Amino acid sequence: MNNLMMIILFVLGLFVLAQVYVRLSMLRKKGKKIEPFNNPLWKSIEQGGKHLLYFYTSSCSACIPMTPRIEMLQKEFPNIHKINLGTDMEIGRHFGVMGTPSVIFVENGTIRDYLVGSRSEAALKKLML
Repeated sequence: MNNLMMIILFVLGLFVLAQVYVRLSMLRKKGKKIEPFNNPLWKSIEQGGKHLLYFYTSSCSACIPMTPRIEMLQKEFPNIHKINLGTDMEIGRHFGVMGTPSVIFVENGTIRDYLVGSRSEAALKKLML
């Protein structure tokens, strides 16, 4: 019984450490300038202004309710970009995306916020205002 409890605690500890690592990685990216990359998205970011980058995959269960929110906001804000990591993995690697859904808020070529997990439409809209 003690061995089983130790294994369970070890697995839970690994899960918590993985979550802490992702959160710390996100914090380190805030305030950094984006390095140029070869993609039409870069040309849009390079022009300046506010951009919201939404990273998702079609198999992500948390992305399913969030994707329609992003699509609604795209009608109001043209600088919201949906990036499917199933087809555009290189962009995800460039930004260091480790999980989906992820939202990166970029202002004038600098990462201002980096969020992992589903967010409300109001929270996303607040970033763009």
